[in-house]
Amino acid sequence: MDPVDAIMAVMHEAFDPAYGEAWTRAQVSDALILPSTHYRLALGQDDRTGRLDAQGFTLSRLCAEEEELLLIAVRPQFRGRGIGTQLLQAFCADAKRRGARNLFLEMREGNHAEILYRAVGFTHVGRRKDYYRHTKTGPLDALTFKLSL
Repeated sequence: MDPVDAIMAVMHEAFDPAYGEAWTRAQVSDALILPSTHYRLALGQDDRTGRLDAQGFTLSRLCAEEEELLLIAVRPQFRGRGIGTQLLQAFCADAKRRGARNLFLEMREGNHAEILYRAVGFTHVGRRKDYYRHTKTGPLDALTFKLSL
């Protein structure tokens, strides 16, 4: 399974176009070329097709002792099964094995994933005013979260 194809298939279904958060195929491909970029796929059998498919993914970037979660997504039909929690916990464990001491992520204010991030131990440490400008509802702030390992 090509990781770019898998990531793009999940991203296409998981991100609401109203917020402009999804990456393009070129952005994902370019990121994966860099040795500091890491991904994880959640694979499982698709209930509709019976095929082994990507149900979710994480994409992150390591720099020195800090790793940033760039994207996390789960296909809508697989939500509510703990896949997002498993992906986030695996990201934390993987980052620690790679030598990260601090993890960071940014999310759109009002994103329901905040519950997941807080449950795993991330805390709110900053805000970027009007960071998401290309939304259908107007500019939204980005919230920065941190987890020390």
